[in-house]
Parts: sequence; structure tokens; C-alpha cells
Amino acid sequence: MSSTLNKKPVHLTVNGQEYDALVSENATLLTLLREELGLTGTKEGCGAGECGACTVIYNGKPVNSCMVLALECEGARIRTIESEYAGGKLSNLQQAFIEHNAFQCGFCTPGMIMSARALLETNPQPSREEIKEAMEGNLCRCTGYESIINAIESLGVSEQ
Repeated sequence: MSSTLNKKPVHLTVNGQEYDALVSENATLLTLLREELGLTGTKEGCGAGECGACTVIYNGKPVNSCMVLALECEGARIRTIESEYAGGKLSNLQQAFIEHNAFQCGFCTPGMIMSARALLETNPQPSREEIKEAMEGNLCRCTGYESIINAIESLGVSEQ
């Protein structure tokens, strides 16, 4: 039985929709997204900010949602992997991952896509080196990184 006695309110916008939630002081953004808002596309990998599986876009910047307290998100704008699928269609970035075989098990893919999205929004035509640097915080144990870099590089200016 969940008690609201020790919880505090937080108001935030996730994928363009406003939410009000009650969260405990030690709840992470990852927990808020998955358990309170039902947005389970963001994955928990290491829980220590090392793997990038839980990457979301927080006020325009990629962050590990396991390392952000939910209470820090008051008034924040958050984008999750669910924002990439709209109108029954995959985004161009998701499609590029498919076309370049940039995933296998898929566990790290949501975080990879959100890191890539943040990069493409600030730099629509990144070099291979810039892509590698932007993706440094995202680990993949299955695919290898060449196909991921190729998928992101294939979009260039056309994604915008």
C-alpha cells in the first residue's frame, strides 16, 4: 500500500504532455517515467549512470534518467523514446537504425536513439568523430558501434 505522506509534487512535461505526480524524495526520473507514467521504453541498465540505456532528453540535453532525481524535474521538458513514434510511424532515426542493422537485442537502442536525437537537433550534419563523441556514454554489448554510427551519419541534414 503506497503512502503519499512522504511524497512531494512535481509538475513536468513529457513528450509534449503535462503531468503532475507525487514522488518520494529519492525517486529517480527513470522511476517516475516507468512506474508512475507508464513510459517503459526507457530502460534501466546499470542504475549508476554508466551504460546510457536510460538516456532521455532533459530540457534539450541527453541525460541518464537513473541519475536525475524526479524532484529536480519540476517544470522540466522531457523527451523519451516514445516521442520518436508518432502517427503510427517510426521516426527517420528509428528507420535508419533498422536499415543499418544498428541493433540486436534492442535493450540499449532507446538510449542510443535519444542520444543521437539530441545530437542531430544541435548539429544536423555531424562528422563521424562528432557522432562517436556524442554516443560515448551509450554502451552496447551486442551490435558493435559501426552500424550505429552509420545509421546516424546516414541522416545528415535530411532528418531536419
